[in-house]
Amino acid sequence: MTNRISANQSFIKTATHQTPKDGNTCCGDGFYIKETSDYFLCAIADGLGSGEHAKIASDAVIQTAKQNHNLELDDLMMLCNDVTKGTRGAAVALLKFDKRSGHFSYTNVGNIRFYLYAPDGNLTYPLPVKGFLSGRKQKIQVQTFPYEPNSQFLIHTDGLDLKEVRAFFSSRMNIEQLSAQLKAKLSSHKDDVTFILGELQTN
Repeated sequence: MTNRISANQSFIKTATHQTPKDGNTCCGDGFYIKETSDYFLCAIADGLGSGEHAKIASDAVIQTAKQNHNLELDDLMMLCNDVTKGTRGAAVALLKFDKRSGHFSYTNVGNIRFYLYAPDGNLTYPLPVKGFLSGRKQKIQVQTFPYEPNSQFLIHTDGLDLKEVRAFFSSRMNIEQLSAQLKAKLSSHKDDVTFILGELQTN
């Protein structure tokens, strides 16, 4: 189990948590966070199934994101698709906040959930795209939205079942408190679980 608070980020403060399925020694999920002066990138991958073979698929995606974080999301997702060939396959989501434009881009394939909650109560929730990456030809869709300072976001694999998302964010707790609340919901681990919480701070 890991829980990491990154309080020294210049743009986004993050809290992460990852737990393998009960009975497994390794988690089939993976994630990567990268911040530069121009952008913030978050990649999350959920290898199909659980255990070692799921981890092989998710690790391939995460290593690709690390090596190519500067690419546009559609190009990066295509590379992620290529490296899953011959693996079990993975659900993948890529999120990038552009500090210069005030917009963020998001693309996913598979059952990974993403929510962004603005200070005015507006909830942005791009619908998941069915399927998974396995090296087969994919139609990649990238959506772009504006964002506001002090917005909060959550991105998570399907091991977390979160109800009443708007109520969860509307408490306006900080991300450490929100993270603790999510972990309290994980009384049993029937699947691998990974979540990343973030708060967009003013530069």
